[in-house]
Amino acid sequence: MSAKASKSNSSAAPAISISSVVIAGKDQVSCEFESEAAILNLRDSFYYGLDDVGAAVWKLVQEPRRVNEIVELLLEQYEVDAERCTRDLLTLLSKLAALGLVEVRDGPAS
Repeated sequence: MSAKASKSNSSAAPAISISSVVIAGKDQVSCEFESEAAILNLRDSFYYGLDDVGAAVWKLVQEPRRVNEIVELLLEQYEVDAERCTRDLLTLLSKLAALGLVEVRDGPAS
């Protein structure tokens, strides 16, 4: 999972835990490009790219989901150790949150 950014952003990301709920932010538009995803942040007009696994995560966060639910879905789809999947997912979501591309909530995923 990786997020390739065309700009670095040093803003602090909200704390994300396995029980956090995440959803794609409102100030963005995105599209699939082959097996990857391209995201335009409407607030800063920068494009960001996600590899195939990142694009799978991006597709999942189009509706509110708990991080642990995303981990479970990724483990069904990819051969990866659960601990590494969780760690990499939390890292990716933290980066996306710092860029304003996802919102982090602590509450029900509905």
